[in-house]
Order: sequence, then C-alpha cells, then structure tokens
Amino acid sequence: MEIQDSIVQDCIQLLKDLIATPSYSKQEEDTATLLSRFFIKQEIEFERKYNNIMAYANGFDPDKPTIWLNSHHDTVRPNAGYTKDPFSPIIEDGKLFGLGSNDAGGPLVSLIACFLHFVGKEMPFNILLIASAEEEISGKNGIESLVPFLPEAELAIVGEPTLMKMAIAEKGLMVIDATVKGKSGHAAREEGINAIYLALDDLLKIKEFSFKRTSKFLGKSKVSATIIHSGTQHNVVPDTCEYTLDVRVTDAYTLEEALEELKENLNAELKPRSLRLQSSKVPQKHPILTVGIKLGMDTYGSPTLSDQALIPYPSIKIGPGDSARSHTADEFIYIKELEKGILGYILILEKYAELKISNLSN
Repeated sequence: MEIQDSIVQDCIQLLKDLIATPSYSKQEEDTATLLSRFFIKQEIEFERKYNNIMAYANGFDPDKPTIWLNSHHDTVRPNAGYTKDPFSPIIEDGKLFGLGSNDAGGPLVSLIACFLHFVGKEMPFNILLIASAEEEISGKNGIESLVPFLPEAELAIVGEPTLMKMAIAEKGLMVIDATVKGKSGHAAREEGINAIYLALDDLLKIKEFSFKRTSKFLGKSKVSATIIHSGTQHNVVPDTCEYTLDVRVTDAYTLEEALEELKENLNAELKPRSLRLQSSKVPQKHPILTVGIKLGMDTYGSPTLSDQALIPYPSIKIGPGDSARSHTADEFIYIKELEKGILGYILILEKYAELKISNLSN
C-alpha cells in the first residue's frame, strides 16, 4: 500500500509540535489552535467546540453511516522522574521522546494521517475525525460535550496506545465515597463507638470481595480501597470514618448494578461521584470483529479507561505505542510504531469498506 510520504512526515512534525506545546487537561487551548492551523494548512474544513476539533474527510452524507476516528490531545502533568525536558521532542535511537508522545499524541497523529489518506476518496461511510480534549480527566467539555451534536457512529475507533492490538471491551470506572458513622467519646475512658473500627469491618470485606458475575472479555470487576480519613485529635474517639473506593466494572455489570451489590455487603453509606463512565463491549455480530479476524489482529479486553466510556456507540480502542509507557517518566514512542499505526488504521477502514460494499451487493 502506498501512503504519501509527505502525509507521514507532516504528521510526525505535528506530533513534535504537540509535544512542545503544554496541553494539560482543561488547558488545551494552544494545542487546539495548533491542530486548527494544521487543518487550515491542509485545506481541510473543520469545526472547533471548546478545545475539541472535528472534521469530515469528504463532507457529510446523511445517507451514509459514519465512522468516528477519535483520540485526545490533552496530557497529564509530567512526574518528578523525568530526566529529559518533557516538552522537547527529541528523537534518539528511533524513539520520539516527550510528554504525550505515546498517550495519546502518537495515536492521534496516526489517525490524522489515516484521515488525510482518505480525503478525496469515495467511501461507503462518512469519516469524522475528532481530536478531543479533557480525556485524561473524563471532563464534561471533552467528547461527552460533542455526542449530542454529532451524527450517530456505526463505529468509533478510539486511538490509544495498545501496540495495535484491538481492544473490543473496556472496563468502566466508578469512584465511591463511603461514610461510616460511630459515636464520639474520650479516648481515655470506655466511651463512644470508634468509627475507624467499624470501617475496618468493611475494609476487610473489600480486601477479599469478589463480584458475583464474570465477563468473558474482561474477567472480574474489581474494587479497591484507596483513601481513608478519620479523626481530628489523638484523645477523641472518632465518630466518622470516610474512605474511597475505586471500582473497575466489566461489561457484566452496569455501574448501578455493581453499586447495589456493594451496598448489600458493606455497612458504610455509599455515594458514587458519578455513574457516567460505563464499561463498553463491541456487539457480537458487529462487522469490525470480522475485520479484526481478516487482518489477523489480536483482540483483548482493556482494564484502562478512555473516551470509549463516554461514547454511546460501538467502539474499539487501538493505536500505536504501549499503554505501559503512559504517564511514565521520559515517555516515548517509536517512529516505526507511528508508521505501523498509520498503515493499520488505513487497513481497518479499507477492509471495513470492502465488507460494507460486499453486504450492499448481496
């Protein structure tokens, strides 16, 4: 397959420019502007909403289904372990270093290169590129803010570093604030009901807790206690203990169902911060699964969260880079991974188009 070298080089340079431009979640104005200028230079019409950029490869035909190509341009903050400047895009030994190079600048520019490849080509579906903001915090002004205004997706391809393996299911996330009530008293006397000790009963249950239902793709849902707080001074028996639960929920449960199962087993009052970040799974007979088989792609269920959780349509997560490098010091992506990612995305869309055309003719 021939991919214009100019497209590849333009997108590698775009990634360098993105790395050099700080874009922490909710502070992506400069990278949104950078992406806007890139599309202007490419003579591609686009729309900007908040710090999200959207563009169609060949306009929008309401008689065709739509495929979303989505990745994000926000980053986490660099950690203290960096030995290189996180905002200096340096290439060494075939690796492009820099904050956001792997998560998710590499997948984003690879999707953009794929998008540019199809500009001017007739396809049996609309191709909508979405460079989203606030992904790292699942923010309200990211992909979620766009869903009501965009055409329904027959398929969303979410660009994240997966070593170009196809994630066909993803765990959802629910953060729960738990409160246990006791009774205050003086620590020197046999007074009060210690809320810490009451919370210990719950925490021991959580340590060994196993949800009843198991997912074929994602295994078991998981709950972890991650924060605990109680007491105000050493000589007062605390009447309140608060702890936080991180719950990773498979497609075997809705978040509401997982919450009810926890309530049945714990004494604390449980209040979820949000019920937005549901798990996802590709429907069994969706054509993207056939595409994956035809291309010999490895498939798996992903334990990590992405914009998939906020996309209410069938979606896969796939992209160049390695999730294990995300949010690590001296983050990098191999240049060869970018080239493989661009080719992989193009092959997915071409094979998907072949299936669509074949189905229409039968």
